[in-house]
Amino acid sequence: MNPHSTAQPLYFDYHATTPVDPRALEAMLPYFTAKFGNAASRNHAFGWAASQAVDVARQQIAAAINARHIDIVLTSGATESNNLALKGVAAARRDRGRHIVTVATEHHSVLDTCAWLAREGWRVTVLGVEADGRIDVDRFREALAPDTVVVSVMAANNETGVLQPLAEAGAMARERGILVHTDASQAVGRIPFDVEALPVDLVSFTAHKLYGPKGIGALWVRKKNPDVAVEAQMHGGGHERGMRSGTLNVPGIVGFGKAAELASLELATEGPRLADLRDRLLAGLRAGIPGLHVNGSLTHRLPGNLNVSVPGIESESLAMAMDDVAVSSGSACATAKAAPSHVLTALGLDPDLACASLRFGLGRWTTADEVEYVIARTTSVITKLREAHAALGL
Repeated sequence: MNPHSTAQPLYFDYHATTPVDPRALEAMLPYFTAKFGNAASRNHAFGWAASQAVDVARQQIAAAINARHIDIVLTSGATESNNLALKGVAAARRDRGRHIVTVATEHHSVLDTCAWLAREGWRVTVLGVEADGRIDVDRFREALAPDTVVVSVMAANNETGVLQPLAEAGAMARERGILVHTDASQAVGRIPFDVEALPVDLVSFTAHKLYGPKGIGALWVRKKNPDVAVEAQMHGGGHERGMRSGTLNVPGIVGFGKAAELASLELATEGPRLADLRDRLLAGLRAGIPGLHVNGSLTHRLPGNLNVSVPGIESESLAMAMDDVAVSSGSACATAKAAPSHVLTALGLDPDLACASLRFGLGRWTTADEVEYVIARTTSVITKLREAHAALGL
């Protein structure tokens, strides 16, 4: 069942968020009404039912990344998870060093957290990326220092879909006893992600990127080889083994668990299906739009992502003209902020090309017919815009 089958415009922005899968919603509904108990209430059946539901969901969430359920810390989303991981580790390991390494294309919840830590006296190295959006692992190795306590390298980029060489970078950090954090919000549920196969110590992810509800996420914290210490950033009750206090969002957690389970079950077929649709989209756009530029590596990329620039066309104008297709422009070039995407700028795109970007995000309910429609619609709109620019001598 497509939860937005009757909705317009067509939805091609699955990296921003995903609709809640009806199967996840069905699992959630009883915990708003009949099973409304507080999971911390240990003296009656309402609390027991809620606590049991949380335990089941925690196991489902952990299974999606091949983790132990007791190592999952439930949060309000990936932004909180990123903050807790970096601030929490920095506080717990401040006597070991005061240096952090991250990457210029990270989500703002990582970059802004690192900027805050810099104001608190930490030294932060922000690595640039190559033209394909990936870090140079040799430069990464050179950035590691004796006082580096944690590195943060995202698994998959939210704009370009580019996959970082997390295994190689993580191994280099691990050799030096440096903890490895990754924002895997765009990766978990979309590509195989195994915390036991990867040299990572802290992993942030969130439900609403994998067809679960908004407002619920997780931070996996490795507690064996090594036992990672994270100092709480929110206090008041000692929930989540003392790392994150607050009454648990039981319906959200249940929905997260079911969504994670479904994503894991469908991963083997959904990934190739989306890659085929993405490649069809790219081929169609290339055939109809001369000069189309793909942003970021096509080889190391999420299967449902396509980020392109159309020279000479301002992307926000294009996105607005395509009013029957929900797509992200990826920039604020036409607003008062007047700034292209920091991700595309880091790839070395000049401002005009960065301001001409469109991000197509394909997902669970994207069909081949929708892809063909979007190809035709995008090509038609761009052709008309180019003709209008030519007539005006622009």
